[in-house]
Amino acid sequence: MKRCRSKCAAIAALMVVAIAALSYVVMLLWNHVAVSLAEGIHAIDYGQAVGLLILSRILFGGFRGRHGHHHKHCCDGAMTAEEAEKVRCGLFSRFKSKQDDA
Repeated sequence: MKRCRSKCAAIAALMVVAIAALSYVVMLLWNHVAVSLAEGIHAIDYGQAVGLLILSRILFGGFRGRHGHHHKHCCDGAMTAEEAEKVRCGLFSRFKSKQDDA
């Protein structure tokens, strides 16, 4: 129990440091690249960089993490080659147009 708490605390601390570092990098990149590209864009501070990082994760990446792709690996080797081919054919048959059938 004690080991789990210390491990969770270490992971939480690592996440805070990672978010802080990523936000700093976003701030540096924005201030160096975006400001030099356009006249109307101004430099951002650290808080705005954190907000920009969170907004870009929501819009482009989501918050799935590693667990979002778990279903792809959970059944590796569970099907025979014949069963896998049946599943593949069934999935791709949905995308056939009516002209392909004629």
